[in-house]
Amino acid sequence: MKITKKDFKFGRFEPDVKRKFKNYENSDIPERIYSKDFTVWKNETEYEALIKNRLGWLMLPLSMQEKSDEINSFVKEVKGNGFEYAVVLGMGGSSMCPEVCRDTFGVRKGFLNLFVLDSTDPQAISDIENSIDIAKTLFIVSSKSGSTIEVDSFLRYFYAKAEDIFGADAGSRFIAVTDPGTYLEKLSAELGFRKTFINPADIGGRYSALSFFGLVPAALIGVDIVRLLKNAEEVMNVCFENSISVNPAFAAGVLASALSELGVDKLTFILSEKIESFGYWAEQLIAESTGKESKGILPVEGEITGKANTYGRDRFFVNIYLKKDKINKKVKPLFKKKFPALNIELDDLYDLGGLFYFWEFATAVMGAELKINPFDEPNVKESKDNTSNVLDYYEKNKKFPEQKSISGNKKIQIFPGNENDALNILAQKTGEVKITDSIKNFTDKYTAGDYFAVMAYLNKTEKTEKLLRQLREILRSNFKAATTIGYGPRFLHSTGQYHKGGPDKGMFIQIVCEDKIDKDIPGKNFSFGILKQSQAAGDFESLQMHNRKVIKISVGADVNKGLKVIIKEFKKALK
Repeated sequence: MKITKKDFKFGRFEPDVKRKFKNYENSDIPERIYSKDFTVWKNETEYEALIKNRLGWLMLPLSMQEKSDEINSFVKEVKGNGFEYAVVLGMGGSSMCPEVCRDTFGVRKGFLNLFVLDSTDPQAISDIENSIDIAKTLFIVSSKSGSTIEVDSFLRYFYAKAEDIFGADAGSRFIAVTDPGTYLEKLSAELGFRKTFINPADIGGRYSALSFFGLVPAALIGVDIVRLLKNAEEVMNVCFENSISVNPAFAAGVLASALSELGVDKLTFILSEKIESFGYWAEQLIAESTGKESKGILPVEGEITGKANTYGRDRFFVNIYLKKDKINKKVKPLFKKKFPALNIELDDLYDLGGLFYFWEFATAVMGAELKINPFDEPNVKESKDNTSNVLDYYEKNKKFPEQKSISGNKKIQIFPGNENDALNILAQKTGEVKITDSIKNFTDKYTAGDYFAVMAYLNKTEKTEKLLRQLREILRSNFKAATTIGYGPRFLHSTGQYHKGGPDKGMFIQIVCEDKIDKDIPGKNFSFGILKQSQAAGDFESLQMHNRKVIKISVGADVNKGLKVIIKEFKKALK
């Protein structure tokens, strides 16, 4: 991985940033981070244990090399026992890194074909089930606790499927990755799991890429995990350096936070095609770490790179590319227009190990500069609690709490985020309002510096992704605004924290649908479809509680057709 001083572009903010950097030339922040000095982030003693118990990731490139033989021996064992598929059952930090490794490295011949399940959408579960042979599949139950409702539901579903085939030996088709002393560790022993990998307890989920959570799935697809870790070790050694001029991760963290203080708080990733899924992981890391106490730096990934005049002045671009690909031609005009930027050149795909560590350290520095605790997620629990309340209501009443739409037709329904919204009041007096008027009323609330977050409680497919990208492009081109897409419920463990705990700059578009199929969850009184709808309702309620600007759109049973209608209506509303 190559990063030099020339790769840091300060743009129109050069005088301000250079002054900031000068103050950090002989800083002791990196040294204090490695000594686990909690006062880097918070001075209050109540934070001491909370922060110190989340810094185990700092030495993982070294400590996990000692575990590589254990992992590789296990991989050899399962390959020899006829396993051909592996499915990660996880959410958030436990599922992001495996997905990035699979998309980046692919599956080596003779290793296991890996799938990642982090959605409660019934169709998503069906798609994975139809893509594997359960008799030849190893299920990886990944969770710090094991009590997360999504992971518990995934386990219940696929354990029952394995039990139908293997009876009392069903547990041999499962392994667990979890913390010591957890519910999942106990359950894995009771059910006779093939193996349980006990992860260090002092690592938060989003900082766990280089732990068992990321390395076990990576090894199963044939990634050379020792090489990956050695690459991360090289970056780790540089991160020990106190001088900002020789420690690029330190510099990146200071730069991002300095720019955010100047209103440039949309950190936008531009990635080579082969490594574009790295954006998923980085998005969770930065959003969930910095989005709290009404502060934060919004990571933007997956946007189509546009011309300079399609962006607002709140953008900081990070361009990561493989050496063989060279720098993206669309990036250079952004430099000429004085947008701040950082270029990172990767020698090969194994620089991904160093890239994980680089951004973990840079994000920790961002937290220090923002004076927040980057290792907790105080607002994530809100949506979980709201989901539980909705599920309790459903189990008692066999229906969801009533919510009246203000506009729509038989297939498309729109729900307001605020009961006192002018159109909501009008709808109560006159009946339904036109879809176009509802959308315009929502988008009229936009102010400079806001971002649009599309929260899609849908099954992610190529067609759906293409349509949602069209919606992103419409919003960006009309407002020069940053846009994000999150698929529910996985984004609840990612950008969901930023949505509620970060700055009040979000324009939230929640999209739900009517599921064509459903899947029962063994031992529960609700299905996956009901769970997904409850999560959407709980998240919507949480945004309302924070007085966020939000609109909810139901696109009916034909998702792609409904999205096309919505795109058409947005175009009409924004003429």
